Amino acid sequence: MTTLTPHNAAKPGDFAKTVLMPGDPLRAKFIAETYLKDPQLVTSIRNVYGYTGTYEGKRVSVMASGMGNPSIGIYSYELFKFYGVESIIRVGSAGAYHPDLKLFDIVIGMGACTDSNYAAQFNLPGTFAPIADFGLVRKAVDACEAIGARCMVGNLLSSDVFYGDDPEAWKQWRKMGVLAVEMEAAALYLNAARLGKKALSIDTISDIIGTREEATAEQRQTAFDQMIRVALAVAEA
Repeated sequence: MTTLTPHNAAKPGDFAKTVLMPGDPLRAKFIAETYLKDPQLVTSIRNVYGYTGTYEGKRVSVMASGMGNPSIGIYSYELFKFYGVESIIRVGSAGAYHPDLKLFDIVIGMGACTDSNYAAQFNLPGTFAPIADFGLVRKAVDACEAIGARCMVGNLLSSDVFYGDDPEAWKQWRKMGVLAVEMEAAALYLNAARLGKKALSIDTISDIIGTREEATAEQRQTAFDQMIRVALAVAEA
């Protein structure tokens, strides 16, 4: 059978209406095998794993996005456009800008500032502000409160640059109230807006920008449990 896209081997109907998207393919595998009941591998092209199973009776999928706006731009567009997915919830890590954020806090991205040129393709006569779906934001806040997770809601920076040439540039974003930096939310939100879908980025703070404080790989896996539980609570059947 010919696949619907060059990047996804799934068949029509293989994905649930809600997809959780971590960046790392192995984290997608971990989430599926740890949290979902009877997870089925539906795609593995380029080792970008996608699974569908159930969580508390809800059909839910999880698929890796890869790193950066261009990568999540491809995979989220295809899920929205060709596979009937209605909501994508990014679950990832972020570096804290806001001084009140601590390691392992959860940041709910109400908006996504960016240094990316991703939005230029839409030929808009101005600057577009990529934002999350409010219903998903509200559910995520409620889910954090229900499990006692520390969270902040506000703007993320979705940067195309990991090794930036200006080591002080982050301070310019912090002065504007940006909470944390990651690399995918803006493209996800832009695709959702263009295609009339829902999107949300939920991130766990894995390092504090400017202090060199960061979590170990083992700490990240344990700490990410709260974020994943929040995302699964938000997932719509």
